[in-house]
Amino acid sequence: MQLGPVNPLNIVILGLSITSSWGNGHATTYRALVRALNQRGHDVLFLERNTPWYAAARDLPSPPYCRTVVYQSFDELKQFTAAVRAADLVIVGSYVPDGIAVGRWVIDTAAGIAAFYDIDTPVTLALLEQHGAPYVSADLIPRYDVYLSFCGGPILERLERRYGAPAARTLYCAVDADLYQPRRDGPQVWQLGYMGTYCPDRQPMLDRLLLEPARRHRHTPMIVAGAQYPAAIDWPANVERIEHIKPAGHAGFYGRQAFTLNLTRSNMIDAGYSPSVRLFEAAACACPIISDCWEGLDSFFRIGEEILVADSPERISEYLFDLPAAARRTLGDKARARILAEHTALHRAVELESYTRQLRAA
Repeated sequence: MQLGPVNPLNIVILGLSITSSWGNGHATTYRALVRALNQRGHDVLFLERNTPWYAAARDLPSPPYCRTVVYQSFDELKQFTAAVRAADLVIVGSYVPDGIAVGRWVIDTAAGIAAFYDIDTPVTLALLEQHGAPYVSADLIPRYDVYLSFCGGPILERLERRYGAPAARTLYCAVDADLYQPRRDGPQVWQLGYMGTYCPDRQPMLDRLLLEPARRHRHTPMIVAGAQYPAAIDWPANVERIEHIKPAGHAGFYGRQAFTLNLTRSNMIDAGYSPSVRLFEAAACACPIISDCWEGLDSFFRIGEEILVADSPERISEYLFDLPAAARRTLGDKARARILAEHTALHRAVELESYTRQLRAA
């Protein structure tokens, strides 16, 4: 990985949110990437559409590593025409409000590279094949210079062959290694924990791999942190609930768990090669991870050495009660070593620089 001097880039990012991490994984992704880009000497302008739900929960209203502007409407966004035109790289993220109109405007305006950054690639393609995605269209994909995808593997070829993307490249999620570090200075509170916003297609596995073990082991403390869970869910008495944990508290949260659970959306499982932000964050904190299994997981972590997999309450119970503490610690330490070697935000910033150089040369 090149860590020496670089030619500074002028970058504009239009993303779902960088100011609020409430109910989304986009903010922590953008924060880590933009901070790394800033450390590398690049200038970043982040443009975020104002929404009432994020406005009410802004845990980082003014990121110190970029200029951030919250705009009110697509018409107001156009006042940044000159900035978009002057940028070396303009990135439009998935789930941006009025994303199709924003994308067309960026493509027609930008003199530099115009990129689409899909933090939800399998979901996006599923939407396109059904009734359409509200933030990108099939006719828009070939017009972007590059399609940056959170998901790797066969889906990249599909983006190029079926949807006409001139270049489909992985830009996996990553973690800010300065912020996500092991926290073992406090007591262990929970034997198993999970962090994630409610998702209907993840809920059956949450019930199978956390709630059912909690029912069977009623004196074993567990926790679920995340927003938007329906009031009708019957939580076992030994499962603590937290609505939201700010990113500054994530490392401490992982540090108080014996194991953390990683669950993947069904579209991501079907596509494979779709690691989540929470997966990398937990690993960076050296928290032992138990994950559902999907194609490509072994390309990110060595199964059995750096991560454990489970598909039944029985297997969860084996890990919780039969794995020695020393083995748990070794598992977490090896996962952290893998993150530091391959999946920090600095790695992603360098990859983004490389893609930009290649596209500009072409």
